[in-house]
Amino acid sequence: MVRYQPGDIVSRRKGFVMHKGIALRDGRILHNSPFRGEHICSEAEFRDGKTLYATRLEQRERARALREIDRGIPRGYNLFTNNCEHTVNRATTGFAESPQLQSWIAGVGVAALAFAVTRHPGVTIAGYALGRGLAKRLRSRR
Repeated sequence: MVRYQPGDIVSRRKGFVMHKGIALRDGRILHNSPFRGEHICSEAEFRDGKTLYATRLEQRERARALREIDRGIPRGYNLFTNNCEHTVNRATTGFAESPQLQSWIAGVGVAALAFAVTRHPGVTIAGYALGRGLAKRLRSRR
């Protein structure tokens, strides 16, 4: 069983990405999904039969997340401006950002450029990996 505290980040695999949420005081999870937007559900519903992972946060980060959730008004889902990762990061850091999305966009952009220039699948795949790596490096410099 995964151990986490209220305010910790929980996640599970959802296709090629990790779906993220925040554990609440009552054992339920706040998350954001395409058809329901930001909402609270049970752990079992969030887990959806998949393995649940927990990212333990420091006490002050957990407290901040729970305060933000308590005062927040649920927002609708938008892949580019308010996905599950935006929701989690807004609550825990105050900045709504999605590193997974940034990485995918950078990877696809460099892959498309590599394909346009070379028309070679191998170079396209390498371009995708390069783009994702660059996005990760840029994020770590902040």
